[in-house]
Amino acid sequence: MFTLANMFSGYACIVYAMRGELEKAAPLIGLAIIVDMLDGRVARMTGSTSQFGIEFDSLADVISFGVAPAILAFQWGLHPLGRIGWAAGFIFVAGAAIRLARFNIQTGTVDKKYFVGLPSPAAAAVPATTIFLYPEGFQSPLAALGVLALVIVPGLLMVSTIRFYSFKTLDLQSRRAYPVLALLALGLALLSAHEIMLVVIAYAYMISGPVMWTWSRVHRRHEEPTDEVTTKIPKTNI
Repeated sequence: MFTLANMFSGYACIVYAMRGELEKAAPLIGLAIIVDMLDGRVARMTGSTSQFGIEFDSLADVISFGVAPAILAFQWGLHPLGRIGWAAGFIFVAGAAIRLARFNIQTGTVDKKYFVGLPSPAAAAVPATTIFLYPEGFQSPLAALGVLALVIVPGLLMVSTIRFYSFKTLDLQSRRAYPVLALLALGLALLSAHEIMLVVIAYAYMISGPVMWTWSRVHRRHEEPTDEVTTKIPKTNI
């Protein structure tokens, strides 16, 4: 039922986007994200997980977090670019499909603390929140050039090997969870204050992976010379 609700939200988003009602289409992706977050947890709580459910969920996600955001972005600002806009939207769709297929075959073999590649719901949130904040869109090809990054960057991050924090290992029974819950409450309060916070959260999570990847590379380079010097120091007997 939750997966069907996810799929219906994506389908409704496509219908509204094709009718030009972008202010109604964009929030439906947000609804799909919420339902998608619930379906797996509800299935585990009720003991109703199955291989069929896993595959069905992925098919629904391709619609809600692949096709729907691409069509939404195309109607919003990619259509003035013609075939280039078509190609950019397809990059996003293909990235979502590949990301979901890879996720299915890696289940149980990767660290649950991280996602490998940007999750498709988080990728869909980038164009959805942007369009929700500014539904007027773009009509000139020059202005529409900036929209290319809105779908190409998340599309490529989905198929990358950059790790993103999953929040799946958060133990609500430990004391460490209290500060996280306090920050979550603060985030919800800020969301109610202004819609721009949705954009901030979506973009912040998207860049968190590349920032962590860059930081780890820089940190590793600083450690390597120290290790080399340590290995070259001869041992002496006293």
